[in-house]
Amino acid sequence: MSQPVSTTGFPTTAVTVAALDPAAVDAPAAAHYGDPLREQRLLATEVGIVDRSHHEVLAVPGEERLSWLHNLTTQHLLELPRGVATETLVLSPHGHVEQHATLLDDAATSWLVTEPGAAAGLLDFLTKMQFLTRVEPREASAEQALLSLLGPAAEQALAGLGVAVPGPPEFTPVPGPKFATGAVPARPTGRYDAQEFPGGGWVWRDRLGLQLLVPRGQLPEVVGALRGAGVAACGIWAYEALRAAARVPRIGLDTDHRTLPMEIDLVAPAVHLEKGCYRGQETVARVHHLGRPPRRLVLLHLDGVTTDELPASGTPVVAGERGVGFVGTAARHYELGPIALAVVRRNVADDAVLRVGDAAAAIDPTVAPGRS
Repeated sequence: MSQPVSTTGFPTTAVTVAALDPAAVDAPAAAHYGDPLREQRLLATEVGIVDRSHHEVLAVPGEERLSWLHNLTTQHLLELPRGVATETLVLSPHGHVEQHATLLDDAATSWLVTEPGAAAGLLDFLTKMQFLTRVEPREASAEQALLSLLGPAAEQALAGLGVAVPGPPEFTPVPGPKFATGAVPARPTGRYDAQEFPGGGWVWRDRLGLQLLVPRGQLPEVVGALRGAGVAACGIWAYEALRAAARVPRIGLDTDHRTLPMEIDLVAPAVHLEKGCYRGQETVARVHHLGRPPRRLVLLHLDGVTTDELPASGTPVVAGERGVGFVGTAARHYELGPIALAVVRRNVADDAVLRVGDAAAAIDPTVAPGRS
C-alpha cells in the first residue's frame, strides 16, 4: 500500500525536526520517515531524495550582478558561465565568515542558496551595498526550493527525469603560502557543472551529491516522478550524518563569530586567493601566507552517547581542564556510530584525550574526503 503524500510529493509520515527540537535551524524539515539509519544506508549505498526546501534563496537580477557580487564576496565571479554553480562567502571586516551561499547564474539572474534563517541578513548586506549598481536583489525562497538526490544510483534516477547528468566537481588547487602571482586562474575556484531541467530548474553535483533547485510549483511533479521511479524519501538526519562524516561544514552550526575560511576548509570551494579587494581580504591573505590558521575542523568519534544525548552545537571540547574548541554538527552515523564535527585549536594533537560533556572524544586522523 502506498504512503499518503503531502503537497510537495513527500510522504506525510515524516517525523519533523520541530517535533523533536523546535528551536533547531532545521525545524521545518523532516527528521526521518521511521528509520534514520536505514535512510542513511540508502543515501550512501543506493539512492534517496531529501527535502531541503527550508533552505533560503535570494535572487539577484540585473546586468551588473556578477561584477557586483564579485566585488562583495570571496569568489571570482566575473564572466561566470551559465550552467556553472559555485560557492562564495561574505566576510566581516576582520575576515570572519558571516554568510555562505551556493551561487548559480542562469544568464539573467544569480540565485544564491543559503542557510535557513540567513537570507534576511544576506539580503540586508547586499541592499546596503547596492548604491547605484544595476542590480535588484530580493528574497526568493517562495520561488525556488532545494532538494538533494544522493547515492550511487542518483544518476540513473536523474536520467529518468530527462535531465542530463552533471559532471564531477572541480576545484582549483590551493597554492601554498607565499605563492607566485598568477598561481590561481581567474575563474571560480570551486566549479559545479549544472544542468537545466525541462521547463525550469537546475541540478548540480557538489561535494555530497546532486543538488536540485526547482521552482516550488514543480516540487510535486519532480518529487512524484522520483518517488514513482522507486527513489526513497529520506530525512534531514540521514543527510546531516553523511555531511558530518564527509567533514563539510555548515555556517552557523559548525562555526562561531571568529571562524576564518581556512579553519573549516572553505578556501578551495569558496575563496579566490588572488582576486581584487573585498571585505576581509587582508585577513585572508595574511593568515594564508603565514600558513597557520589558529584552529582547524576535525571529525570526532564520541564514546558512550545515545541519539538523545548527542551534544548540541556549541558544546565545549575539553582537553584535561582546558577548553580547546567547540562541537558543531553531531549525529549518529550508520557505520561510524556517534560522531561530531568540531573546531579545535590547531595545536591539539590527533591523539589528544578529549571530552565533550560526559563523553570521551577522539579525533579521526584520516584525511578528509577530497583533501590531499
